[in-house]
Amino acid sequence: MIAAASRSESEPEKARAALGELCQTYWTPLYTFVRTRGYSVQDAQDLTQSFFAHFIEDQIYARTAPAKGRFRSFLLAALKNFLADAYTRAQRIKRGGAEIFLPLDEGRVEAAESLFQTRCATAELGEDRLFERSWAEALVATGLERLSAECESEGRLSLFQQLRIFLTGGVGPLPTYDQLAAKTGLPAPTLRSHVTRMRKRYRELLRAEVRRTVMSEAEVDGELHELFRVLTGG
Repeated sequence: MIAAASRSESEPEKARAALGELCQTYWTPLYTFVRTRGYSVQDAQDLTQSFFAHFIEDQIYARTAPAKGRFRSFLLAALKNFLADAYTRAQRIKRGGAEIFLPLDEGRVEAAESLFQTRCATAELGEDRLFERSWAEALVATGLERLSAECESEGRLSLFQQLRIFLTGGVGPLPTYDQLAAKTGLPAPTLRSHVTRMRKRYRELLRAEVRRTVMSEAEVDGELHELFRVLTGG
């Protein structure tokens, strides 16, 4: 998608929208990385927004080369370079300049800050490891959001909310299908079928999300393996 956006002249709005959508996924991982550098909440917001403005307006994405490695590694390297010259760039990039491409979602900001505080409090992770962890959790969250939206459009949002624990897990043991049957009024075999379909669709959506940043199906498998490793602390 990035490669197409970098050479698209016939459909600039489509390319810009695609870039904006991808930036939404990576906003939280990059914000948490900026916070690890000691910036305040407000400064980290401004710098993350300014970085994306720089990334899009100066077409930094056009420099990405699939043969040179993962897109997320390229993006993190670009952010590090940006931060190294943050003061100078701040004089050139108007605060909120990324709003055309990437409106600042207050809910996303709060969730990102909560993630940063949680990770810093519970684990001694280096800044690169924290970025990887945030990246993995952002992809998982995006996949769940897409599945939730699909279920809502089909009138099954309430059922999704009750069954999502089978996708995400929880602190305690999973409820039994008989327990859920008593709550939902649906037979246990029906609930089991719903969970099977939801898991299958969730895997498809997560795979599609990863597919947007690599060039082949083999690379998708590699990234999914890496995502699992990061989430399980391997």
